[in-house]
Amino acid sequence: MKSNRFANNDEGVSAVIGVILMVAITVILAAVIAAFVFGMVGGVKKTYTIAVTSQRTDSNNIIVTFNGGPDNIHCTGLEVTSTGSTATPATDGITNQYLNSAATEAAAKPIVGNTAKITGTAGTPPANLQDTVTVVATWDDGSQTTVLSQTL
Repeated sequence: MKSNRFANNDEGVSAVIGVILMVAITVILAAVIAAFVFGMVGGVKKTYTIAVTSQRTDSNNIIVTFNGGPDNIHCTGLEVTSTGSTATPATDGITNQYLNSAATEAAAKPIVGNTAKITGTAGTPPANLQDTVTVVATWDDGSQTTVLSQTL
């Protein structure tokens, strides 16, 4: 008779395991939904890396040079601006205000080694006027990034 005592028992471990599994599935599902709702999944933009340098060549001129980088194939344009004086970007074999490959097309991709010459700059001390050179890159996905902001 003792051997038949457990044969008809329908309760036990299976009900407890069922409840634990249901709670675990609910918690995991809530975490996945929360990740999408609060923006933790996706939406991260790629960071592009290129190098642009600027240097003052004399009291009236600044040269900006595109040095390339691992992501230069994704760069569709580099726009050069200067503030802080009466400086205006001038063409130096390239499009005015752009470090691109064609002198007539602002949309042409920049080529490593291209330069832009900014003339009429603030000059050197004792005038103590400074020029801030800013270069903004446009990428093939349509985004823009400031790649250089330097005060000379």
